[in-house]
Order: sequence, then structure tokens, then C-alpha cells
Amino acid sequence: MSTSASHPGRRELRVTVTDEVYEQLQALAADKAVPAEEYAARMLTDDITRSRFLAGAEEFVAEHALGFAERFGPRPAAGDQAA
Repeated sequence: MSTSASHPGRRELRVTVTDEVYEQLQALAADKAVPAEEYAARMLTDDITRSRFLAGAEEFVAEHALGFAERFGPRPAAGDQAA
């Protein structure tokens, strides 16, 4: 990993993928009219953002689950259905 001088605050990654994956990446990028490298960066950024969100949600549930259950009742049993 190296710091890119032309883009302060950004890092450059070098990854190796199969020809098939690269061809698919190029096709997806072409559909969005962006270079394959930019499309891959967007995909990676979106994936990291999603992972951070889910980790935060898990942390929130762990921190507040007991208080929620005390206020609104316990979790329904597996076979219970809403009325």
C-alpha cells in the first residue's frame, strides 16, 4: 500500500484478480461510464461502509437490547406470528 501523491488522504491498493473478474469489472464500470479502477474503489468503499454500519448496529443492539426488552417486552418465540 502506498500513499498517492496526487490524491492526499487517499491510498493506492494493488490487487490481482482473474481475467474473468477483470472483464466483469470492466463491463460493470462501462455501464456506469467510469474507469474500472474507479468502479472498484466505489465497490470497496460501499462494502466497507456497509460493514461498519452493520458492526455499529450489532454494537447498538448489544448495548440497548435489555432496556428495549424491559420497556417493550421480550422477543417473541420462533413460532409466534403478528396479529
